Amino acid sequence: MLASGVASFDWTTSDDHIEWNGAVDILPYHHDRKRLARGAAFHSWLNPESRARLTQLIEARSGQEANFELALEASSAMGSIWITMIGVRMPTLMGTTERLTGVLRVTTEHQREIQRLTYLATRDELTGHLNRNALRTELAQAIDRARAENRHCAFLVASIDRLAMINDGYGFDAGDEVIVAAGERLARTLRSTDIIGRTAGNKFGVILKNCSEREIAVVAERLRRAVRSNVIDTRCGQVSATSSVGAVWLPTGAATSQEAMLRAEEALDKARITGRDGFAAYEKSPLREGARVRLMAIADEVMQAMNDDRLRLAYQPIIDAHTREVFKYEALLRMQRLDGTIATAGQFVPAAEQLGIINLVDRRALEMVIATLKSNPEARIGVNVSGTAASNPSWLHSFVDYVRANGQIANRLDVELTETAALNHFEENAQFVSQLRELGATVAIDDFGAGYTSFRNLQMLHVDMVKIDGAYIKGLSESPDNQVFVRTLVGLAKSFNLKVVAEWVGSEEDAKLLEAMGVDYFQGFFFGEPEIAPEWMKR
Repeated sequence: MLASGVASFDWTTSDDHIEWNGAVDILPYHHDRKRLARGAAFHSWLNPESRARLTQLIEARSGQEANFELALEASSAMGSIWITMIGVRMPTLMGTTERLTGVLRVTTEHQREIQRLTYLATRDELTGHLNRNALRTELAQAIDRARAENRHCAFLVASIDRLAMINDGYGFDAGDEVIVAAGERLARTLRSTDIIGRTAGNKFGVILKNCSEREIAVVAERLRRAVRSNVIDTRCGQVSATSSVGAVWLPTGAATSQEAMLRAEEALDKARITGRDGFAAYEKSPLREGARVRLMAIADEVMQAMNDDRLRLAYQPIIDAHTREVFKYEALLRMQRLDGTIATAGQFVPAAEQLGIINLVDRRALEMVIATLKSNPEARIGVNVSGTAASNPSWLHSFVDYVRANGQIANRLDVELTETAALNHFEENAQFVSQLRELGATVAIDDFGAGYTSFRNLQMLHVDMVKIDGAYIKGLSESPDNQVFVRTLVGLAKSFNLKVVAEWVGSEEDAKLLEAMGVDYFQGFFFGEPEIAPEWMKR
């Protein structure tokens, strides 16, 4: 007895006859079931791509029996259906196909689930446009096609101007509505062959296929006009928005998709110099080209170091201000070069951020920190999340999932977010903080004072700790202005019952001054330098 949705078949190619068994669950999808006793009718039922795969199987020449499995799409009154054909090809003495025998199974729901997951993996959650990775794949294909066909295309980055001010004035919900509306307006101005995707919080990337250099400025003006032409209605009121555009002509201006995105961003920075609603196209500069080559070389070195397992963590102690004993350690990224020398994070992390590989680096750092916590049950360690990773909701979800899967160490894990990154992507990071704290981890705001934290934002983030930017701590005892500022920051943090860490503490005099202000913990070379293999790990 065959299961529902399954039918067996025996197809003899000499007379093109198919003998069906248990086909009542499959054949009703066809408008004329009797005709499907003929192979030609079954063949014509399939869409062109599926017909081609089946034809290739039938026309194969081999003297050996062979198992096969084909995913086939057919049409019905209810729309497309998917069936999987599994069986054995039996050859004649001449090697041609004599019979196909096996089973058909209806797999429409499974195929739709695959398509749904594929859609989610390639789409931006807020706007529904392609996400950065999917857009980059499309861009690579467009560049390759343009090169092969000896023509040109272009890549543009359109950025919503001053979105942070919109978020501050109207709220983050209104900011999201502006992003969605701007994306819809940009998409409506494009040709059917052009492609749009969201590359960052306030940025959209646009691929113009078969585009002359002269047309780039025309399209850029059309995009900018579409955004600024009418106010955007949000639930919090009407918002007036503008956009700036940077562009690069391809493949003349860049050889790869990564290079094209980087150069369009460079042009966007130039467009913003004059303020809002600007446009600039990439122009080759020997100085900038040299910097780009160095950037690419560093990124390649980082990827090779990851493949060779040469990323390291250096652990710097954070000291209790009252007992002067180690409270925890901060894990700082290092890269061991091929010659054995060690590169600090500042020598490679900026390049990794600019070229979009920092998410991989941050994930590796998390994995290494958790491994260290598992092998050192007395240790408490802080790990940093870069600003770029903090803007990626799917990456934040995967971070939380990894911590959840290693929940036994969560109460000894501290996660550090930079102030500006946390506030630029407030809603995603507020949820990120909440989920980590529910798991038992603590969360700190790093570089506190470098951004624009307000009482309201600090309260809504619900973090456990702030780390005062070391630029205000260095030489504190000799800077009355910094003393006033640091005292204010400490008072702000204490009003929300937050613990305070002072970074870059360089002397006992500074430490005593900070302790008197109410600082809870010290971090700096005066109390301990970062070490890749500290004594406590050896023990």
